[in-house]
Amino acid sequence: MLTLLQGGEVYAPHYMGKKDVLLTSDRIGYIQDTIEVPHGLNVKVVDASGLLVVPGFIDAHVHIIGGGGEGGFKTRTPELMLSNATTAGITTIVGVLGTDGTTRRMESLLAKARALEEEGITCYIHTGSYHLPLQTLTGRIQDDIILIDKIIGIGEVAISDHRSSQPTFEEFVKAAAAARNGGILSGKAGIVEIHVGDGEEKLSLLERIIDETEIPIRQFHPTHINRNEELFQAGIRYALRGGYVDFTTSTIPQFLEEGEVKCARGLRLMLEAGVPIGCITFTSDGQASLPAFHADGEFAGLQVGKVSSLYKEVRDAVLEEGIPLETALQVITSNPAAVLKLPQKGAVQAGKDADLVLLKRDTLEIHTVIAKGNIMVECGQPMVKGMFE
Repeated sequence: MLTLLQGGEVYAPHYMGKKDVLLTSDRIGYIQDTIEVPHGLNVKVVDASGLLVVPGFIDAHVHIIGGGGEGGFKTRTPELMLSNATTAGITTIVGVLGTDGTTRRMESLLAKARALEEEGITCYIHTGSYHLPLQTLTGRIQDDIILIDKIIGIGEVAISDHRSSQPTFEEFVKAAAAARNGGILSGKAGIVEIHVGDGEEKLSLLERIIDETEIPIRQFHPTHINRNEELFQAGIRYALRGGYVDFTTSTIPQFLEEGEVKCARGLRLMLEAGVPIGCITFTSDGQASLPAFHADGEFAGLQVGKVSSLYKEVRDAVLEEGIPLETALQVITSNPAAVLKLPQKGAVQAGKDADLVLLKRDTLEIHTVIAKGNIMVECGQPMVKGMFE
């Protein structure tokens, strides 16, 4: 199957100008000023004039089988449906467990990842949950990463949070070292996805590991960095040391989460503080339970994270904060591809996977979504739906 996108303006995510893009099955074949279709070839032509062609979005933190509800069994959140992701422009996902490592199991997480792949998008997972020692499939972190194709890292492991297992320094170092070794031996990222809570310790555990061990700072991907102003400022200092920081685009009402930094604004402030754009990513925390707690630790209520928030915050960064599109796009395309060591993802480039999003030039709204060379969304409407949608 050949698909030709004609006349669109390409952001790769850097601006390339008006180009034709030829997709050969599930890969990007050619990008040229003009591509002539040889007579007799069966080519699907997509008129991309008036549209911007950008890389498919990567959401590196999604609770694809739902999250455990901190308000009891009735608050366990539902699993992700295919069109939730595709209509949001997301073509690559990393699935995680969260607080609940008991009724949410690694076996189910892996099965859901394979289901999403069969339905048409790319999905990887991390092994483990909030708590150490980690729940794994093989019994060892290193073995999970080396032997199971879909597992590319560990987490989300919780720190600075009353819901964490309160890991010791030694516990955390051993888990991070096992993830790093597993990544080195398998050619994967071996990334350590970190849930950072509201606790006073903030990022101090990671900073101690960086100062006292040989584990490099970029082995860690701390998320929820925008959950309050103090953590946000700590995140700036951490990123200026060369570390990655991740903003969570799903939020709960402001009256429940005082001091939360809106992602679009936070991106501008970090760039103004001198943080390199390559250190910053956005993730949605989609399908997570987003609980709020009173000062005494009692449950106050929750919402469910939405993957649709991922691109919304990027769009707001452009339209409301004045950040150039080619800069803002990096936090959900080329940056997570680099963090996760996914060389086929995150760019409009010949030879890479045919994961693309076509945006309306004037409004930056999502028009068309292509995953693995297949049109999943057209004119904003899902063309392909999951098995039970």
